[in-house]
Amino acid sequence: MATADDAEAAARFRRLHRDRKPGEALVLPGAWDPASARIFAQAGFSALATPSAGVAASLGYEDGACPADEMFAAVTRITRAVTIPVSADIERGYGLPPAEIAARLRAAGAVGCNLEDSADGVLLPAGEQADFLADVRAALGSAPFLNARIDVYIRGAEEPLAEALARGSAYVAAGADGVYPIGAPSEDLAVLARALPVPVNALAEEDGPRAAELAAAGAARVTFGGGLAARAYAGVRDLAAELPRGG
Repeated sequence: MATADDAEAAARFRRLHRDRKPGEALVLPGAWDPASARIFAQAGFSALATPSAGVAASLGYEDGACPADEMFAAVTRITRAVTIPVSADIERGYGLPPAEIAARLRAAGAVGCNLEDSADGVLLPAGEQADFLADVRAALGSAPFLNARIDVYIRGAEEPLAEALARGSAYVAAGADGVYPIGAPSEDLAVLARALPVPVNALAEEDGPRAAELAAAGAARVTFGGGLAARAYAGVRDLAAELPRGG
């Protein structure tokens, strides 16, 4: 059962999405373990969003191959390491029923989650995903922030903007608090932000537009996927290359 502290954290997370100046976005670094979470919190960020790819890498798995038990345990360790709200990327829920997804998120201390609309690299029917999101919404209750990822840009949809608009509208009607058209270009983000009545989440990549540019395009929330973890591990590889090798 959710505690009063959990409810306050979820309410604070919602306010962070709402209390923004025009052209600003809520920037959520992707913490992949407790140490990185503490670093981001100490740097002054107001909330975090765990990346499934980064967490999986930290546990020795390929993206998409981390078992549910290990993913939720990792999210729990991250939420316990900081006092700021943490939202969890839980892919498509690992085949768990909505009630169990909600229970595990509560137990992990997460204030919300991402749920994506593809599985095994294939887009799922929009109606099927909308029904799933509605069931998750009912199980979560009203407080946690449900972010619906839209995968049309990374799964080769023929008309991704039109498909993103249709899916976004269906997911909002199903109870999603935000939509995440991962990989959408800035010009499409602007259209989606104008058309949909919820915050639009944009992905910031190392070689793409910066958070400020994505915010100017209409994104209300900016996340990094597994990119920050990948950059950290690249730094470790560079360090390893510089170290002497003993015989």
